[in-house]
Amino acid sequence: MDMRQLIENKKAKVAIIGMGYVGLPHAVSLARAGFQVYGIDIQKKRVDSLNRGRSYIGDVKGHELKKVLKTKKFKSFNNFDKLKVADIIIICVPTPLDKNKLPDMSYIQNTVQEIKQRLHKNQLIILESTTYPGTTEEIILPQLQDKGLKVGRDFYLAFAPERIDPGNKMPFSKIPKVVGGITKECTKIATLFYGQFIEKVFPVSSARTAEMTKIVENTFRLINISAINELSLFCGKMGIDIWEVIEAASTKPYGFMPFYPSPKAGGHCIPLDPFYLSFKGREHGFWSRFIELAGEINEQMPHIVMTQAIWVLNLKEKPVRNSKVLVWGVSYKKDIPDTRESAAFDILADLTRKGARVDYFDPFVPQLKIKHRILKNKAISLRSIRYSSQSLKKYDLVMILTDHSGFDYEKVARNSKLVVDTRNAIKSRKHKHVFRL
Repeated sequence: MDMRQLIENKKAKVAIIGMGYVGLPHAVSLARAGFQVYGIDIQKKRVDSLNRGRSYIGDVKGHELKKVLKTKKFKSFNNFDKLKVADIIIICVPTPLDKNKLPDMSYIQNTVQEIKQRLHKNQLIILESTTYPGTTEEIILPQLQDKGLKVGRDFYLAFAPERIDPGNKMPFSKIPKVVGGITKECTKIATLFYGQFIEKVFPVSSARTAEMTKIVENTFRLINISAINELSLFCGKMGIDIWEVIEAASTKPYGFMPFYPSPKAGGHCIPLDPFYLSFKGREHGFWSRFIELAGEINEQMPHIVMTQAIWVLNLKEKPVRNSKVLVWGVSYKKDIPDTRESAAFDILADLTRKGARVDYFDPFVPQLKIKHRILKNKAISLRSIRYSSQSLKKYDLVMILTDHSGFDYEKVARNSKLVVDTRNAIKSRKHKHVFRL
């Protein structure tokens, strides 16, 4: 069978490299659709967990995983051997930034080397990891063509950005998929494939266009979140409630989209992806000033929150040193266990360095290990406290960084001595000891 027949008849074997927040939901969706799926991850602990039906990803429930395991359509492996028999390979590996905010492409490069060793005719290779425009064509394509195979004829290569939003209840199949291939034929084959398990597929003219699409989506969010954070600080200087301003502005039926202040835009995309664009821009002699400024504001937000905490404690003649401080919520947004790029790391590290006695509460994150540049070679290990309204009374300050659902924040306010609320979790304005961004 040719590639089209394999895809349309659900006979194509799919290998997914990277069983994290992106790879695992893809694997389960594909297995449900009837494809044979091989999950590949270098972390043996993850592989063992998956093969036992235990999910470590909040968006994939254990019963969903067990269901596809029973069908024999999904199995995980700690090696790359299944790439030899795979018809389709999806790359879902991390693309972090290094300490200088430059792209670390080592995960993609190492993965491509594994694929190259096992590449054969009539394979479709898809990169989903977020990266700068040009990655698929400049880094992956030369390595794969080095074996003498011709892209668009002997094998197919495309970029299809992941759009996973942890905690979002929208079904995976309903999130539209953008697809851009190295050639028109690559785009057609990849579009056909995604159309088997995703309702709407939007093909674009090239892999570079698809890569840029994802970066633009997240740059838009970073710039607007940073803008509202800056406006929040300005409103604070004037004694204006920014939350009331946003509520009022949101009544306009056109031309306005609400964004909200936060202690930092966290997660695996928004605070990182725009820097791929600024990196690529410098190669072309282009300086992306908006992106750099938005990133600067975002990185400064934890420091601004800390400054507010110091000021609030000073009002009660309390120094930070030896003050008992509870950080409420350490995940980067509510109702998920994901702590990547969370402001909590910066704030807990800074509080510790300044001598505060810190605890945290987060029902989604039972324990937390903090390594931070300001702590030098030290690491902090903390466990979430068991929450009760009475437990709040022993703290000099409660800092709400994440507004998890299911809690009576009015009761939190009543039982706390001082509160810094970065999320407007406490709606009432009657509490004089509650301070907001």
